[in-house]
Amino acid sequence: MIMPMQEPPVFIRAMSHEDLAQVSDIERRSYEFPWSHGVFRDCLLAGYQCIVLDREDSVAGYGILSVAAGEAHILNLCVEPAHRAHGYGELLLDEILARAREAEVEEIFLEVRPSNETAIALYRKKGFHQIANRAQYYQASHGREDAAVLSKKLTGSY
Repeated sequence: MIMPMQEPPVFIRAMSHEDLAQVSDIERRSYEFPWSHGVFRDCLLAGYQCIVLDREDSVAGYGILSVAAGEAHILNLCVEPAHRAHGYGELLLDEILARAREAEVEEIFLEVRPSNETAIALYRKKGFHQIANRAQYYQASHGREDAAVLSKKLTGSY
């Protein structure tokens, strides 16, 4: 009998400055117009809630959450291309939502490219809904791409 391969254990922890090279590398391999190393560094320095998903002592994904004035904003959520379709994006999103609830925010927001159907499906699964469209928000290979603005109320049921 052939046993299915077991996934190695993963855990989520705070992002450190030592993680920035791996995070930046994942970002570059994931997006045509990635955030720079400096943007991630600035998020850490600004005190945003920056997390990584650690898999076998290596970063397999990350998330950035900004909390202010009773609101939270997911600024970035990404999984290493080789580790997608293992539920890691959902683990990261669940952690971000838990941190937003701990901060007692009432609503959480994010922007996502309408072309990113996988991300949109995950956000909808977690109760996000579209509230607006930001015209020409993202840089694209041929001009600009709109952003769908999604939100989720965090008060009440979990």
